[in-house]
Amino acid sequence: MMLVPILLPLCGGLLVFLLKGEKLRTAAVLATLAATAVSMYRLAVAAVQPLVLLELAGGLTIRFAADGVGLLFAAVMLFAWLFVVPFAVPYIHHEGHERRYFGFYTMTAGILMGLCLAGNFLTMYLFYECMTLITVPLVLHTGTKEAQHAAIKYLGYSVAGAALALFGAFMAAQWGGMGDFAPGGILAAAPSAAVAAWFLMFMGFGCKAGILPLQAWLTTAHPVAPAPASAVLSGIITKGGVLAIVRATYFIFGAEILRGSWAQRTLFVLVLLTVFTGSMLAWKEKRLKRRLAYSTISQVSYALLGLLLLSAQGVLGALLQIVFHALAKNALFLSAGAMIYRTGRLECREYRGIGREMPVTLGCFALAALSLVGVPPCGGFYAKWFLALGAMEHGLGFGVAAASVLLASALLTALYLLPIVADGFFPGEGFVPREKEAPWAMRFSTLVFSLGVLVLGVFSSPLERILSAVAASLF
Repeated sequence: MMLVPILLPLCGGLLVFLLKGEKLRTAAVLATLAATAVSMYRLAVAAVQPLVLLELAGGLTIRFAADGVGLLFAAVMLFAWLFVVPFAVPYIHHEGHERRYFGFYTMTAGILMGLCLAGNFLTMYLFYECMTLITVPLVLHTGTKEAQHAAIKYLGYSVAGAALALFGAFMAAQWGGMGDFAPGGILAAAPSAAVAAWFLMFMGFGCKAGILPLQAWLTTAHPVAPAPASAVLSGIITKGGVLAIVRATYFIFGAEILRGSWAQRTLFVLVLLTVFTGSMLAWKEKRLKRRLAYSTISQVSYALLGLLLLSAQGVLGALLQIVFHALAKNALFLSAGAMIYRTGRLECREYRGIGREMPVTLGCFALAALSLVGVPPCGGFYAKWFLALGAMEHGLGFGVAAASVLLASALLTALYLLPIVADGFFPGEGFVPREKEAPWAMRFSTLVFSLGVLVLGVFSSPLERILSAVAASLF
């Protein structure tokens, strides 16, 4: 039962490669992802025992287990993976090579489920590397020289980051760091070298999450990938790095070992710098998809900040940020993709009046933008609220610094997203609409994500209770 959510998408993706009819292929993708979601739900409600698939030399194992953290990330990933499909069908039909795209797209879901269900470092690392390799074709899809360069850069940065994390794991192995994941950590001792190992693992996995100075692949890969691929790369694949950091921090080392260390202080500075720098570069960027990629660098680091607080309040803020950023960034990239699909325009200044032509699409963009800024009742506000509370608990000096950076980033986010909305809906006199709204399937996907930000924000209490329980389980 533990392997079903992994094998279903892998086998379903291979089947998609063989199917020629577009309707049959779409049905196969949707059915596979829906069945995967059902199988993950059964794992969540049933008391499924961990599974040791292989026992290797040196006591190493390939082990799978279902816990609150893994199931939360799996739910976010599968929701996005499923509801991006309606948008992708017409978009990729226009781009071409549908079988290749949807084949790799479906198989990636299986790799992500393996990452979420990994029960120890070796298993997680195996699926983490596979996640990189299987998503390279999504970046490379158009086959242009720019896409080839982006794919090589994405692969190079990701492999280098993973190697850095693996080196940290080698260091931690001498104190039992390769054992089965357990909340609170599994290290048998806490020498100063263990903190150095955590620092390396955090930075290595942080490459996928876009932490400075390992973030350059995002602004190269996201703009050249097809819009539905950009959406999941930004909204979901970056969360693979965040999940690996959660496992390393709370399931291998434990908060007690790391709290107050030089590594925690250094990473605080790097994360706050990433939050501010990503927002500043997004504000200066002229091309829409690159602007959104810089935004991802900043916004994902909000979650890293919460994890670094090493407190239940901070982790709650991080988990809320993971959920609402995934929804908002998928909505933003899909909205941007729909506008590019209809108009061919790439720069932000070229979207004057687009709200008169594509009101639903720009309305979805506006809702997601308000969430990233942190305007209530959109869900992003609650994530930033708990992050600020957690930062203030950490101490007045750091709390003021963190809150100041968060406020500055929110202001910059408003400056680089909301003018697009204002110019789009209020172009001034003399504007004559020329384009028409995106196809209904594109609007459906975009509406699902943008309304998700609003609905979960308005009715946030059940989500907060669930995520509070997950956060508390880490200590």
